[in-house]
Parts: sequence; C-alpha cells; structure tokens
Amino acid sequence: MRYAIMVLSFVTLFAAPAAAALPAAAAFSSTEAVSKWIASYRSKPEPSRLPAAVHALSQLGALKEPEGAGIYVGFIAGVLGANPSKAEHLIERMLSIPPVDQWVIVRAIAYSGHHDWQRWLRKFADRMPTRRPLIDKYLDSKLPTLDEVELRRPELTIWGKMLGYAEPEAPAVTLDRSPELLDTFWGYYFATGSRQPIDRIISLLPWANEHDNVDRLTMGSMAKYTLASNAARDPALLGMLKDARSTEPAAVVTVLDQTIEAAESMQTAPLRKDALAAIEELKRKGPGTKREVSTWGLLGQGAIAVGCVAAAVAGAVALGVPCVVGGAASGAALTLWNNQ
Repeated sequence: MRYAIMVLSFVTLFAAPAAAALPAAAAFSSTEAVSKWIASYRSKPEPSRLPAAVHALSQLGALKEPEGAGIYVGFIAGVLGANPSKAEHLIERMLSIPPVDQWVIVRAIAYSGHHDWQRWLRKFADRMPTRRPLIDKYLDSKLPTLDEVELRRPELTIWGKMLGYAEPEAPAVTLDRSPELLDTFWGYYFATGSRQPIDRIISLLPWANEHDNVDRLTMGSMAKYTLASNAARDPALLGMLKDARSTEPAAVVTVLDQTIEAAESMQTAPLRKDALAAIEELKRKGPGTKREVSTWGLLGQGAIAVGCVAAAVAGAVALGVPCVVGGAASGAALTLWNNQ
C-alpha cells in the first residue's frame, strides 16, 4: 500500500503541466516539488539546484528505500555526467545528508557515465566513511556501473541441467532482478534527454513476450508501457524509438513497432491490460511459475509500481490504477497467490 501511495503521488506530479514548474528561487518543501522540477528539468536545466533537491529528498525520507529511489539516483547521475566541470562542487554540497542516505551519492557517481567517476569516488570517500564498503565495491568492479549491468542471470544449458551441474554464479545486479533500474534509466533520461538510457529500456522489450519467467515478463511489460506512454507526448522520444528500428534485432523491432503504434494512436491503456492478462496466465502454468512469482514478491513488491510512474516524462501519464502491474499483480493478488 505504501508503494501504491507513492505511485499515485508520482502520477499526479508528472501529469502536472510544464507551467507548474517551480520558480528558480523556490524551496523544495515536498517530494512533489522535487518531482515537478525533475519533470521540467530538460526545458530549463538548473544543475546548481541539485544539492537542494537531494537535501530535501533526504529530509523527507525519500532516499531510504533503494527500490523507490531509482529515479533520483538516475537523475543525480545524469546531472553529474552532463556537468563534469561542476560535478565535484555539486557532490561536495550534497555530502552533508545523513550517512544512511549517502549510498545515493555513491551510486549516482558510479552511474554518471563520466570517465572521472572513479576519481570522484576516491576524492570523497573519506567524507563518507560508513559507505566505504560500497565505494570499494564499485572501485574494485565488484558492482557494475549503469552501462555494465547485464540483462539477465546466467542459466544452465539443458545439458548442464541433465548432468546436475550447480547453478552458475549470478552477477550481483542484473536487470531481470532489479526492477528499480528501470526507474534509474528514466531518471537519467529526465536529466539529459540522451538516447543511451532509452536504448537500455528498448533492450528489455522482447521480455514483454516472455512465457516462462515472471520477472522478465514484468520488466518487459513495464518497458513497453512506459516507452509508449512517454513517446505519446514526447516527440523527441518518439523519434528515438523510430530511429531504433533500423538497428535493433527482429525480436526487439516486433515489440517496438507495437510500442510506436500505441504511442502514435494514444492507445496505451491496452498495453497495461495485456500485461496483466499475460502475468495472470503465467501464474496459472504450475509450480515452477508459482515459485518465480513468490520470489518476485519477496524481492520487489511495489518496486514494480514505482517503476511505471518514473516513466511519466513531463506530464505523460494519468492512470486510473497505479501501474502496469502495480496494485493488483504486485500487491493483493500476489499475496493471495503466495498463500494458496
């Protein structure tokens, strides 16, 4: 329920018109105020206000749950990466947030995509002593940067399963197990308008047709829906999707065409309904699928819902329910399924 409330709040914020953007001198008194600023940032970049936004989010408790803070991590990373000459000054001004929230700064630096990110982490490591283990993991390549995150966990081949081999060691972070990364990609796009995060979201589209793994089906459905919803109101994004058709493999283009058609015809609601129906069908397939649904529930109930709302670029989404698979599939229905 807590995540559903967050989702509905984000929907309201990003559905606000651009004219409602905060004046330059306004304080960030709420997460709604920060979100309005993020939504209109590309039309009027103000990197100097980033530390104030981060301090407000920390004071409001918005950075405590990694599953719900992906959009902020991505946005901070994008601002730092796009403003390298100002980045160190911005980082220094953000450091006074409580240590419990400083993980956001560490991750945003690592996700910034700038060639100097490691030097930035080393420079400020002593100012974040409680986050030293996390910093060292990024510096030692034990945790991936945003560009390095793999799509999925490695799987045994059929032959390997027949011989009883142990499961291969999984990377610490993969897209099929980290739904908050969809938020992170969108946050980076909000800050920069760059194509790179959109290309990563596009790469998830084949999972919208997944038949055996609920994690991937959910991520693929979220990617499809959020791309369509945003592209319906963002001509630059729609142009990126159309340009991608010439470079993506057939499995991506098939779903990408459906996404583009939904955006151009303003028919995004059916995508949500199709996603819900597909997930319900997958849940009925048997014990193996049931175990996957239960695992998803333990890892990220609600993160699913938050992911959908992060896609509301500059007033893109106004939903009657929280998310593509939010409310029903990740909440009450999932609890019922697990209890059966």
